[in-house]
Amino acid sequence: MDKSLLNAGADPMGAAIYDYYLKGEADTLIVHSSMFEDDEIPTEDLFRSFDDMPELEKIALEEAQGRILDVGAGSGCHSIALQTMGKEAVAIDISPLSVEVMKRRGVDARNVNLYDESFTDKFDTILMLMNGTGIIGTLENMSAFFARIRQLLSPGGSLLIDSSDLRYLFEEEDGSLMIDLADDYYGLLDYQMEYKGVKGEPFDWLYVDFETLAFYAEENGFSAELIAEGEHYDYLAKLYVNI
Repeated sequence: MDKSLLNAGADPMGAAIYDYYLKGEADTLIVHSSMFEDDEIPTEDLFRSFDDMPELEKIALEEAQGRILDVGAGSGCHSIALQTMGKEAVAIDISPLSVEVMKRRGVDARNVNLYDESFTDKFDTILMLMNGTGIIGTLENMSAFFARIRQLLSPGGSLLIDSSDLRYLFEEEDGSLMIDLADDYYGLLDYQMEYKGVKGEPFDWLYVDFETLAFYAEENGFSAELIAEGEHYDYLAKLYVNI
């Protein structure tokens, strides 16, 4: 697994977060992919309050208990919401600029890669939101992912993670699916971020349906529970180590 951190000079999302924090506005944060047209991320959405969060995120924050690890925390909006609720949260992100912003916002933030085994803290809840399965990258990384989650969880702890089932993109009018089973898994995308003309490194990003996630969880000694479903093929799952 890639254990690297981003360089501050090639950190498009972090730069957008940093600008928005300092100025209250940011230039356009562009998302490139070989699989769809260029898209944009409104930077202000990364600073949303609890009241402005999707229902699945609210449920996850309310479910989170004990010492909480907020993975891929960005601007720290989830950690700040947890702190407001009186909960203890540690935020990690590979973006040094995002971590700097989080620290200025009063978050206990670390510039740490999830797979860096020198990070040995233990947590009662691991929180991975805004398509948290994206960080897994590919289905081939599932075993390494679950092994790392096992290392970070305290006894009796759990992972709260969200994702979406992208099969709707391949659905015909009659309800049949036009998915090439010989091709890569349909939820595997590639992304590249761009901000102010600076492009980051391309990376894999995984959307995974709940049944597939539950299968890999079981294969790696975890149980998966479907906590809630959203209005657009999205869901929140709770995973915990089988005893």
